[in-house]
Amino acid sequence: MDRLQNQLCAAVKAALAGGKVRPPEAGIELWKAFQRLSATRTYHPAGPNPIQPSEIAAWCQLMRMPLEPRHVEIILAMDGAWLDQAYARDRTPDGVKTLPPISQQPLTVALLDAVMG
Repeated sequence: MDRLQNQLCAAVKAALAGGKVRPPEAGIELWKAFQRLSATRTYHPAGPNPIQPSEIAAWCQLMRMPLEPRHVEIILAMDGAWLDQAYARDRTPDGVKTLPPISQQPLTVALLDAVMG
Protein backbone atom coordinates (compact mmCIF):
# COMPACT_ATOMS: atom_id res chain seq x y z
CA MET A 1 0.00 0.00 0.00
CA ASP A 2 2.91 2.37 0.59
CA ARG A 3 3.79 2.21 -3.09
CA LEU A 4 0.24 3.04 -4.16
CA GLN A 5 0.08 5.84 -1.59
CA ASN A 6 3.34 7.33 -2.89
CA GLN A 7 2.16 7.11 -6.49
CA LEU A 8 -1.16 8.76 -5.73
CA CYS A 9 0.47 11.53 -3.67
CA ALA A 10 2.87 12.17 -6.55
CA ALA A 11 -0.11 12.32 -8.91
CA VAL A 12 -1.78 14.92 -6.68
CA LYS A 13 1.37 17.05 -6.72
CA ALA A 14 1.69 16.70 -10.49
CA ALA A 15 -1.96 17.68 -10.98
CA LEU A 16 -1.50 20.79 -8.84
CA ALA A 17 1.62 21.70 -10.82
CA GLY A 18 -0.50 21.68 -13.98
CA GLY A 19 0.88 18.51 -15.48
CA LYS A 20 -1.11 15.80 -17.22
CA VAL A 21 -1.86 13.16 -14.64
CA ARG A 22 -2.65 9.52 -15.08
CA PRO A 23 -3.06 7.88 -11.69
CA PRO A 24 -2.13 4.20 -11.35
CA GLU A 25 -4.84 1.73 -12.34
CA ALA A 26 -4.98 0.29 -8.83
CA GLY A 27 -5.80 3.72 -7.43
CA ILE A 28 -8.41 5.01 -9.90
CA GLU A 29 -11.30 4.60 -7.45
CA LEU A 30 -9.32 6.26 -4.66
CA TRP A 31 -8.36 9.07 -7.05
CA LYS A 32 -12.02 9.67 -7.94
CA ALA A 33 -13.04 9.52 -4.28
CA PHE A 34 -10.36 12.07 -3.36
CA GLN A 35 -11.44 14.41 -6.15
CA ARG A 36 -15.06 14.26 -5.05
CA LEU A 37 -14.18 14.78 -1.39
CA SER A 38 -11.79 17.61 -2.22
CA ALA A 39 -14.50 19.38 -4.21
CA THR A 40 -16.54 19.65 -1.01
CA ARG A 41 -13.62 21.00 1.02
CA THR A 42 -14.31 23.87 3.40
CA TYR A 43 -12.10 26.93 3.77
CA HIS A 44 -11.26 29.31 6.58
CA PRO A 45 -9.57 32.75 6.46
CA ALA A 46 -6.08 31.23 6.46
CA GLY A 47 -6.80 28.68 3.72
CA PRO A 48 -8.29 25.26 3.09
CA ASN A 49 -9.31 22.83 5.82
CA PRO A 50 -8.19 19.20 5.70
CA ILE A 51 -10.67 16.50 4.76
CA GLN A 52 -11.95 14.96 8.00
CA PRO A 53 -12.38 11.20 8.46
CA SER A 54 -16.01 11.86 9.40
CA GLU A 55 -16.53 13.47 5.98
CA ILE A 56 -15.03 10.40 4.32
CA ALA A 57 -17.31 8.12 6.35
CA ALA A 58 -20.37 10.19 5.45
CA TRP A 59 -19.39 10.22 1.77
CA CYS A 60 -18.86 6.44 1.78
CA GLN A 61 -22.27 5.91 3.33
CA LEU A 62 -23.95 8.30 0.92
CA MET A 63 -22.29 6.81 -2.17
CA ARG A 64 -22.54 3.24 -0.82
CA MET A 65 -18.86 2.78 -1.49
CA PRO A 66 -17.12 0.77 1.23
CA LEU A 67 -13.56 1.85 1.96
CA GLU A 68 -11.14 -0.06 4.13
CA PRO A 69 -9.08 1.79 6.76
CA ARG A 70 -5.99 1.53 4.55
CA HIS A 71 -7.89 3.28 1.75
CA VAL A 72 -8.90 6.07 4.11
CA GLU A 73 -5.24 6.45 5.11
CA ILE A 74 -4.32 6.84 1.44
CA ILE A 75 -7.00 9.48 0.90
CA LEU A 76 -5.79 11.37 3.98
CA ALA A 77 -2.19 11.17 2.69
CA MET A 78 -3.35 12.53 -0.67
CA ASP A 79 -5.09 15.33 1.20
CA GLY A 80 -1.88 16.03 3.09
CA ALA A 81 -0.01 16.35 -0.20
CA TRP A 82 -2.75 18.65 -1.51
CA LEU A 83 -2.60 20.83 1.60
CA ASP A 84 1.22 21.01 1.46
CA GLN A 85 1.00 22.37 -2.07
CA ALA A 86 -1.87 24.73 -1.21
CA TYR A 87 -0.07 26.25 1.76
CA ALA A 88 3.27 26.35 -0.07
CA ARG A 89 1.76 28.85 -2.51
CA ASP A 90 1.00 31.22 0.35
CA ARG A 91 4.54 31.35 1.68
CA THR A 92 6.68 34.30 0.71
CA PRO A 93 9.61 33.21 -1.45
CA ASP A 94 13.14 33.96 -0.28
CA GLY A 95 14.41 37.36 -1.34
CA VAL A 96 10.96 38.92 -1.64
CA LYS A 97 10.50 42.03 0.43
CA THR A 98 7.30 42.19 2.44
CA LEU A 99 5.59 45.31 3.64
CA PRO A 100 6.06 46.21 7.29
CA PRO A 101 2.99 45.64 9.46
CA ILE A 102 3.31 49.15 10.92
CA SER A 103 2.08 52.11 8.91
CA GLN A 104 4.53 54.86 8.01
CA GLN A 105 1.67 57.36 8.33
CA PRO A 106 1.39 58.78 11.86
CA LEU A 107 -2.01 58.54 13.50
CA THR A 108 -3.67 61.94 13.71
CA VAL A 109 -7.05 63.10 14.99
CA ALA A 110 -8.24 63.77 11.44
CA LEU A 111 -7.22 60.29 10.28
CA LEU A 112 -8.93 58.66 13.28
CA ASP A 113 -12.12 60.66 12.56
CA ALA A 114 -11.99 59.60 8.90
CA VAL A 115 -11.65 55.94 9.79
CA MET A 116 -14.03 55.78 12.74
CA GLY A 117 -16.56 58.30 11.50
